Amino acid sequence: MRYNQLGNTGLFVSEICLGTMTFGEAKEGTPWGAIADVDQKAADEIVQRSLDAGVNFIDTADVYSFGESERLLGQALKNLGVPRKDVVIATKVYGVMGDKPNDRGASRGHIMDSVEASLKRLQTDHIDLYQIHATDPVTPIDETLRALDDLVSRGLVRYVGVSNWQAWRIAKALGISERKDYARFETVQAYYSIAGRDLERDIVPLLQEEKLGLMVWSPLAGGLLSGKYGPGAPGNGEGRRANFDFPPVDKDRAWACVAVMREIAQKHGVSVATVALAYILAKPFVTTVIIGAKRVDQLDQNLAAVKLKLDGDDIKRLDEVSALASEYPGWMLSRQSAGRRPVDFEPKA
Repeated sequence: MRYNQLGNTGLFVSEICLGTMTFGEAKEGTPWGAIADVDQKAADEIVQRSLDAGVNFIDTADVYSFGESERLLGQALKNLGVPRKDVVIATKVYGVMGDKPNDRGASRGHIMDSVEASLKRLQTDHIDLYQIHATDPVTPIDETLRALDDLVSRGLVRYVGVSNWQAWRIAKALGISERKDYARFETVQAYYSIAGRDLERDIVPLLQEEKLGLMVWSPLAGGLLSGKYGPGAPGNGEGRRANFDFPPVDKDRAWACVAVMREIAQKHGVSVATVALAYILAKPFVTTVIIGAKRVDQLDQNLAAVKLKLDGDDIKRLDEVSALASEYPGWMLSRQSAGRRPVDFEPKA
């Protein structure tokens, strides 16, 4: 297991982050009914196996199973006797947590109420990384940032991050934080997979310029890239994706990627899912990849990605089959900047 610097901080986290969206037993008909199916015993086993593999980073959210994910994670860490300093806990705030008008969003009120509830469920006195889970079109960014800065000042939160924001909005937030001397976002949690590389257009250049960490969610596109679906799939395609078709993916594009990954998987003697994860882990701008599982054997298959080293030909084939279509202003920027990049110049004799 490798450990990477989290954003522009001195904190190091494992390249694999355990995602706990599967923790809990959500009711049918809720957003988590097709995802969450892990009780306390299974949660303990999954957390233990992850820690044994070198994982020190665990991600959850208050909205996952309406608090059950945080509760099961906190109890698992207690049951296993894990020293608090040995694990980096990340959680998120924004989602609907009640039927009242202020039980959602990124307002100061909801953030302050939510952090106390998360701390209680997690059975801890601080959260290592507290993230805004979504874009709030109502709350001013300044209000959200000021609330997060207060939490850092109080020691309830050590670092802050954001998830599912546009590049321009992240840049604006960084500017406000610098101008007002607030704790700045150190991470971006975003969807990224070989079948969905849109992140590379605007957000990745921002991450590199501002030294932000990237936490990848759904690297298997909700299981679509596991090899269980599409032409040539050995099984019947049962699983989460069959019941919960998210995130949206261009299926034709995905099947082309899976076909190449299946050949590479056979070459290395691994699963298609392992190749999909290894491809994302090989990207230099990726800090950590979030993996989730309902069973230990699923977890082991995902953890195997850290041992798979794709060779140059593998990466080339995967890059080509998944290449993004050219869009403006990207194609114009590439054309006009030709000859202006340092790599285009020969070193001095």
